[in-house]
Amino acid sequence: MNRLTTPQGGFDLARHPENPRDQLRAWDAADEYLLSRLAGGEDGEPVDLTGTVAVVGDRWGALATALSGHDPVQITDSYLAQRATLANLARNGAAPDSVRMLSVRDAPPERVDVLLVRVPKSLALLEDQLHRLAPAVHAGTVVIGTGMVKEIHTSTLKLFERIIGPTRTSLAVKKARLIHCTPDPALPRVPSPWPYRYDLPDDVGAVSGRTVVNHAGIFCAERLDVGTRFFLKHLPGRTGPDRVVDLGCGNGVVGTSVALANPEASVTFVDESYQAVASAEETFRANTGADAEAEFLVGDAMADVPPRSVDLVLCNPPFHSHQAVTDATARNMFHGAKAALRQGGELWVVGNRHLGYHTQLRRIFGNCTTVAGDPKFVVLRAVKR
Repeated sequence: MNRLTTPQGGFDLARHPENPRDQLRAWDAADEYLLSRLAGGEDGEPVDLTGTVAVVGDRWGALATALSGHDPVQITDSYLAQRATLANLARNGAAPDSVRMLSVRDAPPERVDVLLVRVPKSLALLEDQLHRLAPAVHAGTVVIGTGMVKEIHTSTLKLFERIIGPTRTSLAVKKARLIHCTPDPALPRVPSPWPYRYDLPDDVGAVSGRTVVNHAGIFCAERLDVGTRFFLKHLPGRTGPDRVVDLGCGNGVVGTSVALANPEASVTFVDESYQAVASAEETFRANTGADAEAEFLVGDAMADVPPRSVDLVLCNPPFHSHQAVTDATARNMFHGAKAALRQGGELWVVGNRHLGYHTQLRRIFGNCTTVAGDPKFVVLRAVKR
């Protein structure tokens, strides 16, 4: 936990789940810059925060917590961001209902008077969010985006310009920038072009030639990423009524492959991204029969999966938390998988060879074997004894 000091006050903040080993803060200079500007910094007048204040892409609740006195609406794709926001509101004495929480899958407010956008890593997610929010923006809406310099590109500004209106950037402060956008009511309000669909290649096992559905923000949304492609070629060839979890499911292609190869399997798709779980469900429905059953969970890794209830967990863990490189997410997934697996149950992991997941798996499970590998990727298997 660290303390953020802003013109709005001082706030003790932490990420979710909290991990003493993880020294990453729950905010950065981009959040500080935006909060300063709202209070009148950057040689401007304080922003009038009456009406509906929408905070989009707030990563760990720093913005929503600092602005909780104005009853903001937080819109995020991240379940973990929502949990962090609730925890940060509580530790700073704010009521949980002082922030209205929406996912990007929910209908946005009908009218937005102040739109604050934390620029996401995914340009596609930003495009989708701006299209969804544009009908709620009016000529008097204050629109300010924020991000680190490395996150704001010409393409970022062009999206604001094309969807909302004329756009300019601020000077950089502590490697952060603001985006100032003036709404143009004359711009056409067109639907988001997402989701995106494509057909898989013919050499990836049970899902060869099948259709994949990707909502905005999904990793490698316009093509099959090479790690998943390698994993699909080396999935376990199990049969029978296994309970299988596709952990960090993304677009659900791994779990769907298992369901197609073994119709007796019961597959659960889990991700902390609302867009990912929506993609997984649509991918599954597009490729299985009308009677096929599966479970789709938005949550914190395996936290909502009962202990000792699973036979097989398949995982391609992320090694970034927004722009930061960290193995905290993978560790959380591996520990959760062990708790959920029955005795003799297996965790299969694909990852970049240099990440050294075999070391963590041996520490957690007491064993780890290499199933397959190439110069870049490795598939690992750990068994719960």
